[in-house]
Parts: sequence; structure tokens; C-alpha cells
Amino acid sequence: MIYLAQVNIAKMIDEIDSPIMADFVNSLDRINALAENSPGFVWRLIEEGNNATSISVFDDRFIIVNMSVWKTMDHLFKFTYSSDHVEIFKRRKEWFHKITEMHMAFWFIDEKTIPTPEEAKKRLAYLQEHGETPYAFTFKSKFTAEDAANYRPIN
Repeated sequence: MIYLAQVNIAKMIDEIDSPIMADFVNSLDRINALAENSPGFVWRLIEEGNNATSISVFDDRFIIVNMSVWKTMDHLFKFTYSSDHVEIFKRRKEWFHKITEMHMAFWFIDEKTIPTPEEAKKRLAYLQEHGETPYAFTFKSKFTAEDAANYRPIN
């Protein structure tokens, strides 16, 4: 079976433990539980504290990473835009700077694969450099797992 991996990054306006970030931090457990109980959810990146806010992949301690795996893009889309997650999404400007580079990427994985933050960083960079391809894409594209299997990334 083939699943959809996703990464999205955000650059915090202030330290994670600052009053500015409090509403975001206080919503993490609720939103993460919502994701885990959503149809099509498979996996999410977790570390101590039941979230991934202290995982550092970039050379900027204000950039936080969210990664998850879903059975289909439709499942991820419904969670993102048709659940209580959308409330937090609409408030993102309160907590995060606008990122001009690619901040979200999707790619297909085998069901036995667990994506890594390093791979996610690579997919984001590829998307930034080459645009949407079956190797790294966003909700705007309708690539299939077959497209991805037949695609050879540009080095």
C-alpha cells in the first residue's frame, strides 16, 4: 500500500514558551489528538511532549516542523480544511512569520516507510528548486503514486 507523507514548517514569531505562542502551544494536544482520530491518519512525528516543536532540522531555532502520513491526499485535505484544525490554521499569522520559500511538501511512501525530518527537508528544497513534480508537490497537484514511481528526480 502507498501512503502520502507531508511536511510543513513554520517560523515562530517568538520563543515557543513566550506568551505570544501560548494559545498555539495550548492547542497542540487537542489538534494532534484530532489528527490521530481522523479518518486516514497513519503516523505523525513525535518527540518528548507529544509533539515535534523542539525537533530542529533547519539552522533556525524558530522554525518548527510538522510531519505526518495519511492514507490519501483527500484524508489530509479534509483534516486540514474541514475539521477544527482550520481554526488554528486561520490564526497562523498570530504566531508565525510568512515564509516566502516552500513551506509544505507531499510525497508518496510505501506503507512500511517512516519519513524522516532530513528527507522532508530534502523534499522541500527540491520543490523550491524544481517546482511541483511527482517527487515533491502540494495540494495544487494531482500526482499519483504511479506518477511518483515513474519519476526520476533531477540531481
